Amino acid sequence: MPISNPMSEVRNVIIIGSGPAGYTAAIYAARANLKPMLFQGMQPGGQLTITTDVENYPGYPDGVLGPAMMEDFQKQAERFGTEIKFEEITKVDFSKRPFTLETDFGSHQAHAIIISTGATASLLGLESETALMGHGVSACATCDGAFFPDKEVLVVGGGDTAMEEAQYLTRFASKVTIVHRREEFRASKIMVDRARANPKVDWALNQNLTDIHAGDSGKVVAATLTDSRSGEEQRVDTDGVFIAIGHKPNSSIFKDQIDLDANGYIKVTKGTYTSVEGVFACGDVMDHVYRQAVTAAGTGCMAAIDTERWLESQESAG
Repeated sequence: MPISNPMSEVRNVIIIGSGPAGYTAAIYAARANLKPMLFQGMQPGGQLTITTDVENYPGYPDGVLGPAMMEDFQKQAERFGTEIKFEEITKVDFSKRPFTLETDFGSHQAHAIIISTGATASLLGLESETALMGHGVSACATCDGAFFPDKEVLVVGGGDTAMEEAQYLTRFASKVTIVHRREEFRASKIMVDRARANPKVDWALNQNLTDIHAGDSGKVVAATLTDSRSGEEQRVDTDGVFIAIGHKPNSSIFKDQIDLDANGYIKVTKGTYTSVEGVFACGDVMDHVYRQAVTAAGTGCMAAIDTERWLESQESAG
C-alpha cells in the first residue's frame, strides 16, 4: 500500500529517466497505486529514440520504429496515472528521507526513488555519424546486426567490445573489418586471437574513421579512413559502420550519493537495491552486460516491485 501524505507534496516514488526501464517501472508502480512521477530528462525514450527499426522486442511481429515504441510505452504509463514531466533532474540528495530532487524549475521530494537514467554510447563525434545513426550507423551489433545479411561492415574500436561486436556480426555480414587507430589493442589477448582466427574478420589498423558517406538512398555506402601515422586518406566502400568504443552510464549526478563501480555503473544487490535504502536502479545505468530494451524493461518491472514491497515494509514498521 502507498504511504499516505494528505498534507504533504512528498511523492511515494519518483522515477528518474525514461526509456524501456523507466516507463516499465512507471507502469508497474502506477498499477500498484503508488501514483509515480517520472522525469523524462532531455532525451525522452532514451537511446531507442535514435533507433529506426526494432525487430527483437516481443509483441511487435512486424517490427517497430524506436521512437514509436517509446511513445507506446509512455502512453501506457500515462494510462495508469503516471505523472510525466519533461524536465531533467540536476541534483539529488539521498542523505536523508524523504529524498530531495532538484530541476531547473524547482524541488521535489519522494519516499522512494527509481533511477533509470540509462547509458550513452561513446561516439566519434562526427556530424555524419550522428546524421546517419540508424541509417547504416549503429552502436549495437546485437540490436542491428540482422539488418546486414551478406553485407560488408566496419567495426570501430580496439577493446573487448569491438572484438565481441565483430564476432557477432560475422553471423550475418559477409565481411567485418575492424578499424583501430593503433596496432596494439586494449582488448584481451584471447578476444583478439578469436577475432584473428575468424575468416570473415579483416583489419584496418593505424586507421581513424574520419567521415561516413551516404548514397542516394540516405544510407551508408562508404567511409573515409585516415592513416594515423601519415595522414593519408582512403575511401572504402561499406554497407554499415558499428561504433564499438564503449558506453558511459548516465550516473554523474549520483557519484557522491550511491555506490558506483569503477566504470560509473550503479551497483545493485538483491535485484535492484542500491547502497541507499529506498533508492533503486534499473536499466542500462546498472547493466553493462546486456543493454537491450527487453532486459531494461525487465529490470524496470523488478525495480517497481522492489519499491512497492519496500514502501509496504516501511508503512508496517511505522
